[in-house]
Amino acid sequence: MRVHLVDATYELFRAHYAPRPPVLGRGGVNLSGVSGLVDQLLYLLRESGATHVGCATDRVIESFRNDLYPGYKSSAGMPPELLGQFPIAEAAIEALGLVLWPMVEFEADDAIAAACRRFAADPSVERIFVCTPDKDMAQLVEGERIVLLDRRRQITYDDAGVRAKWGVAPASIPDWLALVGDASDGFPGLPGWGAKSAAAVLLRYDHLEGIPEKASRWDVRSLRGSVTLAATLRDHWDEALLYRSLARLRTSEDGVDIPQDSAEALRWRGVPVDRWRAFCDEWGLDRLRDRPHRWRAES
Repeated sequence: MRVHLVDATYELFRAHYAPRPPVLGRGGVNLSGVSGLVDQLLYLLRESGATHVGCATDRVIESFRNDLYPGYKSSAGMPPELLGQFPIAEAAIEALGLVLWPMVEFEADDAIAAACRRFAADPSVERIFVCTPDKDMAQLVEGERIVLLDRRRQITYDDAGVRAKWGVAPASIPDWLALVGDASDGFPGLPGWGAKSAAAVLLRYDHLEGIPEKASRWDVRSLRGSVTLAATLRDHWDEALLYRSLARLRTSEDGVDIPQDSAEALRWRGVPVDRWRAFCDEWGLDRLRDRPHRWRAES
């Protein structure tokens, strides 16, 4: 079987900010994000033929990472009309008959990481598609069996694809992010370190601990400013470790709760007709009421 793991928070954000007229539900509430998320999920099920699907959401934006680093991304400044769609999006996912992992202490990315770890151990799973273009998730890629799927651009990143795109092995992605930073998650990286310099060094040494303390011992060709980079890494070592911890995805071993024991539990059996139509009626999403292509009778 093939398993598709969807970062539903990403899809909700992308749909909400898409340059098109807003989708308004009952009472004029903005449901652009919810509507777009549903469209993408139904497309995945219909056009991509997905059969085993898990969807992860950030029930709240804040997570344990905010306790580690105050500057980490939060709900501060987020438009109320977007925040208000989070619980509605979760209700939509469940009304479609899909498995939902709503994260509170952890993030949606962590839920997907935990699912990858668990279902990759299932011999019946042929391939796992992590459905997001988020570079953080590239750390989950394993060979050609666990791959990153950018559905918008129709690009699949396997191990070779990750190396070609970001210049490092999947396992080095948290170290790479620690050096270059991640603006979307709110941590800056180290001064002077860029994507190319970080990739060049980590391609040779894999992880932060493997990088020699002195630049004179670096075996990295065509790298300018190595003395400065090495000094910066020494001076900001604790920060680098913190940023890597922020970037590293957690799994069930860290307490991420994925109730399903096997990938078969992710099998989609169609949209429960009564539940789905009740959801659409409640929120005034008439255009989606008859959109599903496959129904099941039980509600």
